[in-house]
Amino acid sequence: MRKFTALTEQEILALAISNEEEDGRIYADFSYALQENYPDTAKIFADMVHEENDHRRHLIDVYVRRFGDHIPLIRRQDIAGFMPRKPAWQIQGQGIEVVRRYAEDMERDAARFYRQAALRTNDAETRKLLGDLATAEDQHGRAASDMASRHLTDDKRDDEDENARRRFVLQIVQPGLVGLMDGSVSTLAPVFAAAFATHDPHSAFLVGLAASLGAGISMGFAEALSDDGALSGRGKPLIRGLVCGAMTMAGGIGHTLPFLIESFSAAMTVAIAVVVIELFLISWIRWRYQDTPFGSAIVQIVFGGALVFLAGVLIGSS
Repeated sequence: MRKFTALTEQEILALAISNEEEDGRIYADFSYALQENYPDTAKIFADMVHEENDHRRHLIDVYVRRFGDHIPLIRRQDIAGFMPRKPAWQIQGQGIEVVRRYAEDMERDAARFYRQAALRTNDAETRKLLGDLATAEDQHGRAASDMASRHLTDDKRDDEDENARRRFVLQIVQPGLVGLMDGSVSTLAPVFAAAFATHDPHSAFLVGLAASLGAGISMGFAEALSDDGALSGRGKPLIRGLVCGAMTMAGGIGHTLPFLIESFSAAMTVAIAVVVIELFLISWIRWRYQDTPFGSAIVQIVFGGALVFLAGVLIGSS
């Protein structure tokens, strides 16, 4: 993947055109899906489609005047630091609140992109256009936020600050969840393989400790180096890396500590119980913060964890 800082002005404009096209299609899908039950919200999305089309035309006009008729295909998923857009069908079935929140996130991301892009150009016309588009996207975000007061009942409204919650999810919950999942699941195989191979709790503890520390260091560096947070809004990479690394280590240490018990059978029983608790905790976090149905989260996580656990048992028993 290419870094945003490595793009030329021509490529930045091409990326902006591609982004506007994709966002417009998503808003059009939202408008179509919501027009029966939420006609006012559907109208807002339809207006936003027209705005995105206007933005795209202005961008193309500037691009053609500066660089000619050929526009290279550059997409957000090809650039490091961009959060890929989910298709509308994955969002619209989760309710109006989720759709509204996702639209706010899209507009906030777009405004952040235009502000960053404006700093990368020396052409006055292009810089003015990018700055104006950032302001327009901010206004779109406020329009999306207004959907809550129109369609959410009082008992569903959340009194906490939505922006603070979103930052918490992006900067803490997401990297922490990735780390917890990796630490809890990936270390199952080596820990239980060592336990069944040696029937020695101390040996299993040492293997689990080494696997947890190694995974924590690896995941911490991977998270910190994956994204500087400038475009995605995911916060400082050092904080995300520390959170991800710490949660990865915690996920592995959780079912490693029981092997400090001298009795192998007792250590194994406690370790398995801890694994079950870890998997249910991961499922709860996904349900609470990622809008994943709890039943679906349980099935996915438990099934994956069970496969890794069985792999460790089979290898250790062979």
